[in-house]
Amino acid sequence: MKLLVINPNITESVTRLIGEEAQRAASPGTQLTLKTAPFGVAYIETRLEALIGAYASLLLISENLGKHDAVIIAAFGDPGLPALRDAVDRPVIGLTEAALAAAVQLGQRFSIIAISQRISAWYREVAVGYGFGERLASIRALDRPIRDIGGVQDEHAAQLKALCTKAVDEDGAEVLILAGAPLAGLARRIEGELPVPLVDPIAAAVRLAETARVGTFAPPPRKANAGLPESLRRLLGG
Repeated sequence: MKLLVINPNITESVTRLIGEEAQRAASPGTQLTLKTAPFGVAYIETRLEALIGAYASLLLISENLGKHDAVIIAAFGDPGLPALRDAVDRPVIGLTEAALAAAVQLGQRFSIIAISQRISAWYREVAVGYGFGERLASIRALDRPIRDIGGVQDEHAAQLKALCTKAVDEDGAEVLILAGAPLAGLARRIEGELPVPLVDPIAAAVRLAETARVGTFAPPPRKANAGLPESLRRLLGG
């Protein structure tokens, strides 16, 4: 199986984190193609930034889909996921959807551990939109500036661990989702230090992508278009 794994932000160090954890989670023989957004922001924190990341992802899909069997959009919040599914005839997997599906199999209530307070409202909307709002115990997030998004796990290790502990002790979380590509691998690193299961969205997405099938999403009708990159024109059938 061949998976196209797209980082919708521009930070190459985050792409490396994604790739390392995706490879650990992948079955023997699964091949990964990692791509980083050619434009956008260092890390996605708002709905507007998610819109930019979704367009960057669409262009990367149009340029690199080839013979890949599935696509992973490696950003929590699943920027542009339904629209991206309309674009191709193969499964497109989002981190949030995969992580939520994994979490609810492990416990009744889950909490999301995030890298930014600003991101929390958007993550809550996404969880509710997927139908898991009643099982969301809390969203706990870092409340201090991030100097290096690729090194957030090390820079804020103590704070992230404290957020996990509070989610369990104060919010009643039975499962923790360590949200976002910058936290890829953290669940594996600290799983023995906490009393509940931890979900790594990258690992969950890879496992889902390896078994996913195409659903009911359909390509848009062919129509006149203008000003689009050639790869996107081909994807749209123009």
